[in-house]
Amino acid sequence: MNKRTLLSVLIAAACMAPVMAQAAMLQADSTEPYTMKASDLAKKEQELTNFPLMQSVKATIRTLDNSQVELIEPGRAANPANVKRVEGIVKASDWEYLFPLRAKDYSYSNFLKAVGKFPALCDTYNDGRNSESICRKELATMFAHFAQETGGHESWRPEAEWRQALVYVREMGWTEGQKGGYNGECNPDIWQGQTWPCGKDKDGDFLSYFGRGAKQLSYNYNYGPFSEAMFGDVRTLLDKPELVADTWLNLASAIFFFAYPQPPKPSMLQVIDGTWQPNDHDKANGLVPGFGVTTQIINGGVECGGPTEIAQSQNRIKYYKELANYLKVPVPEDEVLGCANMKQFDEGGAGALKIYWEQDWGWSADTPDGKTYSCQLVGYQTPFSAFKEGDYTKCVQKFYNVNIVNDDGSSITPTDDTTPPDDTTPPDDVTPPVANHAPVAHIAGPIGAVDAGAKVSLSAEGSTDEDGNKLTYTWRSQDGQTVSGEDKAVVTFDAPEAATARQYELSLTVSDGELSDTTTYLLNVNAKAASPDEETSGSYPAWSATSKFNAGDIVNNHGKLFQCKPFPYSGWCNSAAAYYEPGVGLAWADAWTAL
Repeated sequence: MNKRTLLSVLIAAACMAPVMAQAAMLQADSTEPYTMKASDLAKKEQELTNFPLMQSVKATIRTLDNSQVELIEPGRAANPANVKRVEGIVKASDWEYLFPLRAKDYSYSNFLKAVGKFPALCDTYNDGRNSESICRKELATMFAHFAQETGGHESWRPEAEWRQALVYVREMGWTEGQKGGYNGECNPDIWQGQTWPCGKDKDGDFLSYFGRGAKQLSYNYNYGPFSEAMFGDVRTLLDKPELVADTWLNLASAIFFFAYPQPPKPSMLQVIDGTWQPNDHDKANGLVPGFGVTTQIINGGVECGGPTEIAQSQNRIKYYKELANYLKVPVPEDEVLGCANMKQFDEGGAGALKIYWEQDWGWSADTPDGKTYSCQLVGYQTPFSAFKEGDYTKCVQKFYNVNIVNDDGSSITPTDDTTPPDDTTPPDDVTPPVANHAPVAHIAGPIGAVDAGAKVSLSAEGSTDEDGNKLTYTWRSQDGQTVSGEDKAVVTFDAPEAATARQYELSLTVSDGELSDTTTYLLNVNAKAASPDEETSGSYPAWSATSKFNAGDIVNNHGKLFQCKPFPYSGWCNSAAAYYEPGVGLAWADAWTAL
């Protein structure tokens, strides 16, 4: 630009400045919404998500259209490339051998459809990584966790335990139509219930979202996102959760969990294919590539972090070694297979990707009133996901009085599921509403282990809300029981009784009605001391959560004798103690007979 042109521009700008200032003042004082172009919002969304970690995760969670998925069948020439790779490693005969006790709904055809839905599973890598080796390791890892999560765990059977996976398509003790299952977050007064509205049965009660499928998908806030990923609509599975058990979704739900990150955790798929590389903070916490870190991702709060490897983690390791051998996956001697002493993922790790949109409360010099008219990425859960195109615009519409137009100036009607803010400007003597901030959850509890049966109090009174809003407290135990209310800042209960020392994870969600925060607490409970009667009650072994029991076995628990029921009920004798500890668990009579 020459001096003459530059001078003319400066003169023009100086002449226009008073006019622009007057226009800005008029717009700032106007009750009219702030006008924004849809293309500018889309551009802003792209700019804020255009960085390597976000792009790699989006590539990992991409899906194939259901119309194409439904065409997938064993041996079909037009099957997707990743399905053909899997067919070359796990043939139908292998599926029969690996899962001889599986529920009928876990068919080989359903497995291939589930694989095809997620093209990143067993993908083709063109950067020097060995696609076949990665695929084999992904399958061995996934199947090992299947064996722990849905396995029969019956050591007396001729089929080894690592071949007893996929026995359960529904959580033990639950049937379709049963009420009260994992629907504590369905409350329509909180944003989780609004974002993932629960379906209702013929009596008007919320449907049950108990565990279904190979991952045992639970709760509406998991069914909703999974439904949206599968169908583009949260309602499909919230209204018909049984589809997660009865169709190829029973295996797709597990692959969904395998491929999707749970920030600050990376996805298991990116751990295995090498996309996730731990930073120094991760390494200091013991979070390094290997089978063990996948257990941390799945159930770290319960199975990991202690001084020794607990039984569940040991099972997973045993199953992984067997499956790795069958699928020809080398297991290096220095691979970290367990997760003892491994700390949980946190915001300082390499996988701590922020994936939700929240209001940007900053100040802007480019708008008439100083508001940013934008949203920002945050690490806590909100109704707006960076994985869903267009949610950025919905976030802006939610928090600001805006008129979104096309490039030609024509208006765009706000989406039906977004409530635009009030388009009136408050009078001068009324203080404008302050932007809402998410509360911070905090749990205070016993320091050190407590005795079995002792009274325990956990307090959420240290939880804070920057805006001073009234909070609702929702407590959840690891067996799915929930307690919720504004008066539940403190909960008191008896520590569970077990023959061996146990660790229990409890979670707390605090909500101000719009935003929420969740934290967890690990309660360590000593083994129940044996009474003189128990010590002399006979030669039968004491029940233990880490022992294996077969049909007909008799055990002593708290001075009473119980016998493990015949097959198929015997599978429950070795399952979740919270439900099946003889004489104590919520559904113990399903597995044991009192003698």
